[in-house]
Amino acid sequence: MTSEEHRIPAPYAGRPWFMVNEAVAFVVELAALAALAWWGSATGGGVAGQLLLGVGAPVVAAVVWGMFAAPRARFRPPLVGVLVVKAVVLGCGVYAVHAVGHSVAAVFFGVVVVVVNTGLAETFRRRAVPESAV
Repeated sequence: MTSEEHRIPAPYAGRPWFMVNEAVAFVVELAALAALAWWGSATGGGVAGQLLLGVGAPVVAAVVWGMFAAPRARFRPPLVGVLVVKAVVLGCGVYAVHAVGHSVAAVFFGVVVVVVNTGLAETFRRRAVPESAV
């Protein structure tokens, strides 16, 4: 492999905080999908219902996310629309953890989603912009 293949993409160059937050966001998204699968398999009545909800809920969430909220989404709604999709999918993940009987874990997950991921993004976005420009 050449050195060009290992180059950091332009949006990430000089902003390691951005890469860290993107990694946190990806882990949070995967956790939401796992929570939906967990909820579906615990909620569905009978094996067929458990399988349908356990697979169907995260698949539907992933499809909606991919269509509207992913970096390479097929449809690009305004920022508010993207934030609504993210809030609904991640909120469903938080609710799923609560619904399977783990309220403390749901609160923790919600805090990670809102405070850590969103907070880091906002904090570091402000750091990247000079004070005179804010």
